[in-house]
Amino acid sequence: MTVPLSAIRDCFEGVIPSIVATLDAAGTPNVSYLSQVYLVDETHVALSNQFFSKTVANVKATGRAALVVVDGRTGQQYALDLAYERSLGEGETFERMAAQLKAISSQHAMGEVMALRSADLYRVIDCRPAPGGAAVTAVRPPEPVNDGERLALAARLAATVAAQSDADAMIDRTLDGLTRDLGFANVMVLSLDEGAARLTTLASRGYAVGGVGSEVALGDGSIGIAAATLQPVRLSDMSRGRRFAEAVRNSAEIDAARHIPLPGLVEPQSQLAAPMVSRGRATGVLFAESPERFSFTGEDEDALTLIGAQLAASLRLAELEARESAAPLAPPLAGAAGGVAAGSFRVKSFSFDDSVFIDDAYLIKGVPGRLLFHLLQVFVETGRRDFTNREIRLEPSLRLPDLKDNLETRLILLRRRLDEKAAPVRLTRPGRGQIRLDVQGTPRLEIAPAG
Repeated sequence: MTVPLSAIRDCFEGVIPSIVATLDAAGTPNVSYLSQVYLVDETHVALSNQFFSKTVANVKATGRAALVVVDGRTGQQYALDLAYERSLGEGETFERMAAQLKAISSQHAMGEVMALRSADLYRVIDCRPAPGGAAVTAVRPPEPVNDGERLALAARLAATVAAQSDADAMIDRTLDGLTRDLGFANVMVLSLDEGAARLTTLASRGYAVGGVGSEVALGDGSIGIAAATLQPVRLSDMSRGRRFAEAVRNSAEIDAARHIPLPGLVEPQSQLAAPMVSRGRATGVLFAESPERFSFTGEDEDALTLIGAQLAASLRLAELEARESAAPLAPPLAGAAGGVAAGSFRVKSFSFDDSVFIDDAYLIKGVPGRLLFHLLQVFVETGRRDFTNREIRLEPSLRLPDLKDNLETRLILLRRRLDEKAAPVRLTRPGRGQIRLDVQGTPRLEIAPAG
């Protein structure tokens, strides 16, 4: 092969459409544009088959195709001679191409029009610069530094995450390591609520606002697609797909009064979303973005996927440990009438979505909203501040699922949201499997009328 496929990886980023040419049995040529060419290994590529019936028919007749791919950084073109091997309708290559194609389709607001029918696998007979391609002089954007060491750095970061026993520390260590050790400037971690079909931001780094509690619908944008398909999504040039990012950010704007803006860059050029997968199920997403094109490599994708898997496993283990162990509660502290600061604040709950407002400012909704209102009700009625995770799980009014309730993650979300809003009520953890209310003032609880 004149040019190794590994030397032209940028041609497979999907920035510039590729061209495939075939001949029918009578020698009549046909030319089509391709949405995606996937680099399988050093001698194989897979072409996306969506609606290229003529191309498919020609390949069945001859078994051959000619392909032109373009380097999105420089504009350099390469010609590939291909021999058809087989069509894939399932498996890793198909799933990864389907997820990537869905993200690209979303970028261009094409919905399911470009759904993948099959990933057609070809052996590459030759790869060479296209005639005239050497004259291209486009300025090449800077490549990421430390390429080749990413997986080693990711493995070390995963090990430090695995060494943590506290769920909060796992999340902070992950984000701090991604920014400090791997150089990702803008990152966030989101947890998945399967029942509500949405992802919620737990923490972020590199943004003007933290965005704890902001949401993305499952299946929307690179974040939602990564969670829905269990596949990483990498976009290298979003300059033609601004509506895609806007769609993600607008996904939670159905009710502006309950909207928390998703932290994000104004004009991202590159995005990378890696699903956090534990025992074959998505539990969340690690997400990174950049204002520069081609900011993330295949190694970055592998690194984020590795770290995401470790974080998912570690959080799951912490959830199980907290479920099984709870230290004895300390003696009750002073009641609601004593031991609290002067002043009062109003806490209003809306039952239709379990949203909670403090002094008319939206705080949170869903299970975390139910949790907070329940804890405050007990505090007002009995003066109790300390609770165990076990009793919370057994409280029927909270309507937690019997299994995989993700209580630890929901408590982390609630605690961080209260901290970010500087609310007059906070949550602390006096011991494993315990939470404590820190109330500054007297809460006046109110339930909004239904309807």
